[in-house]
Amino acid sequence: MEDINIRSVRYPVTVDQKFEKIALKLGRTKRQVFIQMIDYFYKSKKDPLDLNDELLKNTLMKNHQQYIGFIRSQENMLLIPIKTEMDRVSLSQARIIESFNTQILKANADLLNNQYALAQKLTCIDALMDTISKSQKNKEHLKKQFLFILDSYIKSRDAKR
Repeated sequence: MEDINIRSVRYPVTVDQKFEKIALKLGRTKRQVFIQMIDYFYKSKKDPLDLNDELLKNTLMKNHQQYIGFIRSQENMLLIPIKTEMDRVSLSQARIIESFNTQILKANADLLNNQYALAQKLTCIDALMDTISKSQKNKEHLKKQFLFILDSYIKSRDAKR
């Protein structure tokens, strides 16, 4: 059987120390990490010298622009019409409340005036009823006195005969 591991790469000791730390941190062998690094750079087409990773920046900017565009379209389609409708509804509600308050306050003032007038009329009616009641009592009292006098007259007349 032929050994497929026939190639070698030479690098400085400081790079080997960093490489060892990365392998230990990832929990893999240096060989596995090296193979995975090669696959990563091959598939992603990224340049290891590009530390700022312009491709990643461009991808993030594109996604960011898409999100902003989505939010703006949602704002135009939903939020602005909803806010407009809510403003219209609140204005309508304010007018309804204002109209309701003016009408109710006017009706309450009219009712209060009517109640005051009725209270005065009832006071007058009560005084009139008292006067009529006293007058009735006076008439009854006069009738009793008249009957007493009449009975006394009849008795004295009959007694003289």
